[in-house]
Amino acid sequence: MGRTAGPRDAVRAVATASGPLEIGSPAPAFRLPSTEDREIALGDYRGEKSVVLVFYPLDFSPVCSLAVPDYSSRRERFEARGAVVLGISRDSLHTHKAWAREFGIGLPLLSDMAGVAATAYGIEIPERRVNERAVFVVDRDGVLRYQHVEGSTGDVTVRAEDVLAVLDELATR
Repeated sequence: MGRTAGPRDAVRAVATASGPLEIGSPAPAFRLPSTEDREIALGDYRGEKSVVLVFYPLDFSPVCSLAVPDYSSRRERFEARGAVVLGISRDSLHTHKAWAREFGIGLPLLSDMAGVAATAYGIEIPERRVNERAVFVVDRDGVLRYQHVEGSTGDVTVRAEDVLAVLDELATR
């Protein structure tokens, strides 16, 4: 079972985060269909914004229906820090749009039905056709600066507030 990480824990994790990718390396590129009725590529934000990638297993699941709206409710705070938040799961656009409507999610949700992005980020669970719950922060230059992969798809130990603290720490470097 995971634990709730406070902002200090999240900031400390910027330098020590372990996961499938190497901190300081180029973030894997992707282009996926989105709830904004257009494809979104990680490179669309290069040179302009940091990107917070919130990978989650399933729309409408109890944990995801709490975790993703937490980011959505803080969207303006992420934008004030020059960051955009993208939610990514293997659900279809149709399911994403219905879930966003029902839960008031105002973030772009990307459909990774083939698991291409999840595989590139090392978090695909192919036998379950879902991805792990994970958060990645990519800076304006397309470099991976933070990652957190939960121990279980039911855990949420890093929340939106923690990621905001990570962005604040990165801004001071």
